[in-house]
Amino acid sequence: MGDKWTLLIVRDLVAGPRRFVELQRVLPGISTEQLRSRLNRMVADGLLTRQRYREVPPRVDYELTERSRELVPVIAELTRWGHAWAWSPPRESEAIDVAAIFRASTGLLGGAPSGTVELRVEGRGYTLGLGGETATLAEEAPGEADARISGGEQAWIAALGPDADRSGLETSGATQLVDAVLDALGPTASRATVRAA
Repeated sequence: MGDKWTLLIVRDLVAGPRRFVELQRVLPGISTEQLRSRLNRMVADGLLTRQRYREVPPRVDYELTERSRELVPVIAELTRWGHAWAWSPPRESEAIDVAAIFRASTGLLGGAPSGTVELRVEGRGYTLGLGGETATLAEEAPGEADARISGGEQAWIAALGPDADRSGLETSGATQLVDAVLDALGPTASRATVRAA
């Protein structure tokens, strides 16, 4: 677990199975050999399953096992810590992956009201399913949603950043779901946790 990439791979498979090239795309900085080696090791350790399809070109999907899904709350707590102690406005050359924030934060949404929320970032859609103590994320827009939150990448960065400026986001539907999601994904909940400690 101490490897630099293991928790990031788990985070990026929270939304469902991915192919090798998709993991390379969402994990900038990892070499092909590092990713191949780490995935092989995670399969051998029972953290991932590898599904091969007989297609041309060949396709291989990697998916979390139940064992690795138990790491989602750990990733959520690291996210909470990062929001509380390390979150700052992005530096000029820093790239922010809003979808990675969504994937890392699913474990923060336990206890939110039940429902489906569509998250949209510059045309990309995500489905956040909330149900009591669990939250799921799929990287596709739902047919129906109880609430919708959309905005450009900069609007999301502002909303999830230290100032929690939500003015650039458009919302519709169930207000309690919108507020619960934005409070859990942004720094508000993290600051409340720190103050309570």
